[in-house]
Amino acid sequence: MSSLTAPKSALLFQIPASRWSDADAASKSPEELLLYRSNLLGSDLTVTNFGGGNTSAKLKGADPLTGETVEVLWVKGSGGDIGSMKLDGFSTLYLDRLLGLEKLYRGLEFEDEMVGYLPHCTFALNPRAASIDTPLHAYLPFAHVDHVHPDAIIALAAACGGEAATQEIFGGKVGWLPWKRPGFDLGLQLRDYVAANPGLRGVMLAGHGIICWADTSKACYENTIDLIAKAADYLNARLAKAPAFGGKALAPLPAEIRARTAAALMPRLRGLMTGERPKVGHFSDDAETLEFVGSRDFARLAGVGTSCPDHFLRTKIAPLVLDPARIDDGDYLAQALADYREGYAAYYGRNAGPADPKMRDANPVVVLLPGVGRFTFAADKATARIAGEFYANAINVMRGAEVIGGYVGLPEGEAFAIEYWALEEAKLQRMPKPKPLVGKIALVTGAAGAIGAAVAVRLLADGACVFLTDISADALEERRADLAARFGKDHVRAGACDVTNEDQVAGAFESAAREFGGLDIVVANAGLASSAPIEETSVALWRKNYDVLAEGYFLTSRAAFPLMKAQGGGSIVFIGSKNALAATPNASAYASAKAASLHLARCLALEGAEHGIRVNVVNPDAVIRGSRIWDGDWRKERAGAYGIDPGEELEEFYRKRSMLKRSVLPDDIAEAVWFFAGEASAKSTGNIINVDAGNAQAFTR
Repeated sequence: MSSLTAPKSALLFQIPASRWSDADAASKSPEELLLYRSNLLGSDLTVTNFGGGNTSAKLKGADPLTGETVEVLWVKGSGGDIGSMKLDGFSTLYLDRLLGLEKLYRGLEFEDEMVGYLPHCTFALNPRAASIDTPLHAYLPFAHVDHVHPDAIIALAAACGGEAATQEIFGGKVGWLPWKRPGFDLGLQLRDYVAANPGLRGVMLAGHGIICWADTSKACYENTIDLIAKAADYLNARLAKAPAFGGKALAPLPAEIRARTAAALMPRLRGLMTGERPKVGHFSDDAETLEFVGSRDFARLAGVGTSCPDHFLRTKIAPLVLDPARIDDGDYLAQALADYREGYAAYYGRNAGPADPKMRDANPVVVLLPGVGRFTFAADKATARIAGEFYANAINVMRGAEVIGGYVGLPEGEAFAIEYWALEEAKLQRMPKPKPLVGKIALVTGAAGAIGAAVAVRLLADGACVFLTDISADALEERRADLAARFGKDHVRAGACDVTNEDQVAGAFESAAREFGGLDIVVANAGLASSAPIEETSVALWRKNYDVLAEGYFLTSRAAFPLMKAQGGGSIVFIGSKNALAATPNASAYASAKAASLHLARCLALEGAEHGIRVNVVNPDAVIRGSRIWDGDWRKERAGAYGIDPGEELEEFYRKRSMLKRSVLPDDIAEAVWFFAGEASAKSTGNIINVDAGNAQAFTR
């Protein structure tokens, strides 16, 4: 990393190294080399953050209409991530048309109208929208250009002494431009600056990042890496001389206490955040955050806010800082959130003009708690996690900037202009309507089984985050991995849990609250089944059924209630059984335990109503396919009770016994759970849906 051996701060900037492989690059086309370079840069977090940065190349192409060879700008399009993008993530534009736009430019007041001209420059009908950084690439006279936002570079760009440090580090080979919002004017200014200062390797854009270039894709990549490495090494040398952020003022709490505090606090914060849709939370107590929130300079720096536009677009300009001595006081938390929203509204009022978009969500995205860590809240888990990562980047920037003259944020008016830029608003308006359960958090017990897994799939498919529990740790991990691969790892968490163990149930709900920020939906599904005549039913067998099917549902519901109360309500769904309503031979322990849980649901519906907690029951019958219960003794016992073969004949027996003559599948149960979990049943509680293909004995009236 560095020649330093005894740094004062254990948290140094990482030094990137070239990962370019001539062997991998040898067979690639010019377009593929651009993608290769982009993916190398974007997948290296020492180079840029998720979704940050853009790359370009000026390449030859055949005009689709004339067949003539023309010069085409390939540049990362609007949105996307250079670390994971494919070739279709690039915009392609006629370079001569882009350069010709200069004669249409009417000045800074008309900056936004220039974006409207970019589609007219599109090459080969490429549907990928060009980004606002396109002019920065187009007007530079270099074949390959990189624009990235590494922490070490932004630390220079956001420091009082950044310009002098840039001169010292790079020996005059990297220029400096004062802050200017990205766009057409900055592209022209950059072009003119480079023309007036020949021999530069790049230019530092104050408050923003670095833009650099070369004649080949490989040389451009290695130039970018080398510039970042030099900046990081320079900062590390200074960090070695004194404690970061003025030194430690408060030691972090032990990890176990931090975790418990997060689990208790996040649902309360989430419940206090206003808005049309609930939010999902993310907690981090990484070393960078703990050093920052426990430092002497923490309050001052947190108040300055973030600097780089990439940062505050995702984090808001400043976080909410909580007093650790007062977080158990509900009135304090409510007032802290209200004060933040009031302050944000005032910020909007000071800066908004008649043509600006209406004020967006005024709740904080980032919440910082000394001794504990960082919380981020957003519409979905991935956005919350990424916002947290961006604030971690901002912390790194502050650490570096403070040792070269002091950290500075953007002027408030400039920050507002970025946050409420019409082009950003247009991007938000283009986003698809969220799925019905986006922002909702569910916990499913018995999730490794057929019904539990089907329920999880149904909720995940509609955008919910799901915490899976099951007594079988191996089966649970297999299920978690499968669902994470299908729906994204951000949306799925898991923890082994025996629902008859009070401590394990409490731990599972605590984990769900810490992982996602709270709880909206609980599906009590963990179960078993046994069959025996009454005289052969042992006390142990009787208690086993009641432990899982009655007490397990009680423990699950009891753990859910305080979380749901803190958030203004929720939905609890019991997976019952046809046998809760209809008697069956040789299963008194099972059937009566199911009846007990059904009546428990009715009691809880009464208790929960005033808090907005709904409790309903789905009663399946004979869900045989994929069921772990039906793969065991229960299958043989039920077949024996009816005098039939336990093989394929059993499923056929149940199908024919039903009024509708149809088999009941796990997905059918999941649909009923989905109905009770979501807004479609917002006015239903204490109800039962039978999913049994019709059984008159189980009619509820």
